[in-house]
Amino acid sequence: MRRRSTAVCASALATALALGATACGGDPVTAGGGDGKALAGQTVTVAGVWSGAEQKNFQKVLDAFTEKTGAQTRFVSTGDNVSTVVGSKIEGGNAPDVVMVPQVGVLRQFAARKWLTPLSKTAEKSVDTGYAPVWKGYGSVDGALYGVYFKASNKSTVWYGPDTLDQAGVKPPKTYDEMLAAGRTVADSGVPAFAVAGEDGWTLTDWFENVYLSQAGPEKYDRLARHEIKWTDPSVVEALTTLSKLFSDDRLLAGGRKGALATDFPGSVEKVFGPKPEAGMVYEGDFVAGIAKDEFGRKIGEDAAFFPFPPVGRGEAPVVSGGDAAVVLKDGRNQKAAMALLEFLATPQAAAVWAAEGGFLSPNKGLDLGAYGDPTLRATAKSLIDAGDSVRFDMSDQAPAAFGGTKGAGEWKILQDFLRDPSDPAATAAALEAAAAKAYRTANQG
Repeated sequence: MRRRSTAVCASALATALALGATACGGDPVTAGGGDGKALAGQTVTVAGVWSGAEQKNFQKVLDAFTEKTGAQTRFVSTGDNVSTVVGSKIEGGNAPDVVMVPQVGVLRQFAARKWLTPLSKTAEKSVDTGYAPVWKGYGSVDGALYGVYFKASNKSTVWYGPDTLDQAGVKPPKTYDEMLAAGRTVADSGVPAFAVAGEDGWTLTDWFENVYLSQAGPEKYDRLARHEIKWTDPSVVEALTTLSKLFSDDRLLAGGRKGALATDFPGSVEKVFGPKPEAGMVYEGDFVAGIAKDEFGRKIGEDAAFFPFPPVGRGEAPVVSGGDAAVVLKDGRNQKAAMALLEFLATPQAAAVWAAEGGFLSPNKGLDLGAYGDPTLRATAKSLIDAGDSVRFDMSDQAPAAFGGTKGAGEWKILQDFLRDPSDPAATAAALEAAAAKAYRTANQG
């Protein structure tokens, strides 16, 4: 999940990176090599978006690396805009050693600018052994592997309050049409069906991606993600038409369309799992569980549960994912220790450290599902692993940021307009294509 509220001032980041960068020599080593002291005296600076509980849990992973190799680590939270912050550090001659990149598009951008070091053979072997090939593809550019996907999310989960659905006599649906029908039954019982976080445009892209992946299939999804087909393609219009069945029915939306457009993501979770439920269901990724548990004291699996995003029409059930890939910067000062960290992050042992803490999924199929702390996490992780090569990375995260990742612009804004008035899917598709064409053209020129 790339969207977070954390922001770090540039001066503080510069200071932290300066403190964390230490030039050291030494022979090539791996995360498992030697007597555990092979990297003693070296410090690896890691930059990423995480803060709060996520940062604390990742620090436990870094501490395990220190225990294994002797290398010290420093983690610096960048806030949401990783690309800009890291770029400024590189230009200033003060690059971190490792960056946890939350978007495929940013990884490709870094590779195109020749900022990245290809992974070692040891790390690549671990990726080949432990990951479905699709994950290697998302970490590669022009045949070279640059990124290890350490943390993933399952963005094909619909979360609900069991009491609310039970009172309406509704069971978790098996198809998209059944989900809408169940929603109407819930609404008839006196509670709006869905809390939709329309104020945050990224949630609307996730809705679209799940519908599109199921309805159009993985091949078309890939082509649209690469802008090899236009957003005016009939498959896009069809997916928008399917989505309009939800967006056009104010009975299904907490607060109607106007209310949905005024609801941010945390607010949508609160509407379902807060002190007084205002909706029965909220669609978003597995990270909903963390908010329901930490903010509202819900016990996951008992008074907060999920069902997989259901298949649309004759399509397969979609599994859309996001993730954070570890990459090594060429301009970092500790290349050998940095690569050793990536070799460690590619192992099930590293993933097991965070899995035990919660709020984490690993795409590494070598991780024992028993490492997860509760049955619900195990279920979402199993769904991600079982999907294998049919997993598809968040489409908006693969696009140039001007189209797929900018508040108040591009896909986010156009889908908000569509939620406001979902009466003309073809016109919405045309607006998406105009914005996409401009963004991809600019990105290719850059």
